[in-house]
Amino acid sequence: MKKIICLLLAMLALVTCAVAETVNATDEAVLNIFSWEGYIDYATVIAPFEEETGIKVNYATFASNEEMLQKLTAVNGGDYDIILASDYAINAAREAGLIQKLDKTIITNFDNLDERFLGQYFDPENEYVFPYVCGGPLIVYDPSMVDVEINGMLDLLKPELAGSVGLVDDARVTIGLLLRALGYSMNTTDEAQLAEVAAKLEEFKTNLSILEYENLHNYVLSGDIAAAYTFTPFVAMAMEANPDLKVVFPEEGLGFGVDGCFIPVNAPHAKNANMFIEYMLRPEVGAVITQWQYYCCTNIPAREILGDWYYGNPVFTGLIDRLDDVEIIRNLATEDEQKFQDIWTTFKLGL
Repeated sequence: MKKIICLLLAMLALVTCAVAETVNATDEAVLNIFSWEGYIDYATVIAPFEEETGIKVNYATFASNEEMLQKLTAVNGGDYDIILASDYAINAAREAGLIQKLDKTIITNFDNLDERFLGQYFDPENEYVFPYVCGGPLIVYDPSMVDVEINGMLDLLKPELAGSVGLVDDARVTIGLLLRALGYSMNTTDEAQLAEVAAKLEEFKTNLSILEYENLHNYVLSGDIAAAYTFTPFVAMAMEANPDLKVVFPEEGLGFGVDGCFIPVNAPHAKNANMFIEYMLRPEVGAVITQWQYYCCTNIPAREILGDWYYGNPVFTGLIDRLDDVEIIRNLATEDEQKFQDIWTTFKLGL
């Protein structure tokens, strides 16, 4: 599948190269991208764009959304041409006036996007953001190692799972689902509710074996743990590697998030940025992005190119079918965000 898609990209590059050079002839042929390391693959996405357009892509990385916001604020929405980050951070940047509108005279294929990912709180009028990928943390487990039913977060507390659970090392994500399990919002700032969730979190210490941000699926595949609560790509990769595993869409409801691209308000090469977004929205490029990311695909024609690879994975189809039961983690005031971090720090120190 990847070879076919790359061939399509190469053919498309030959057809469009001359046009692209004309369109961009008067601009500096540079594009500065700012995101997490490896979030846009160089070989399959960036390099073909450079070859097609003659635009040199510089890729700088940040470790967290918070770091991105600090740097973007420091340069007053300048220096970078495209930023790829999480929805709550994008919303904070938009509210601070650090984002400019997309140029849809260049981005003529915006309607390739699934409407269910449009009109979100971080971009209600679909003016500023290209939803790049989306997903929500899920539970994956090995039924051959588990003698109990697992339907949600609280089931991971069952004594039969002692020393055999992995949790994603993220305060908002893990505390968020536990809040849902207790009947509260993932975004609550109520002191009593947060105190209750902090107490419940302590109960996980008996069953918790591994606390990591990424790659928890490898411990399930190796048999080191029986169950893990982790991000969409790792659950999807686990199911691809071992279809006998089980994926759980937590009965408490789903946390859900969108990672999107935006153009800072004072981007030095905004035209090139719009061209790159148009390029990423092409179905064949969207398919490559999905195979690289293992997140849910926001590009409907791209899903058709991926075919059984995409539709045959229960993670992707299951998440899309449950979008009516999701809650998106929102950006909170600094003092409220700190409440979550303090709970998480106390929990980790006690392990």
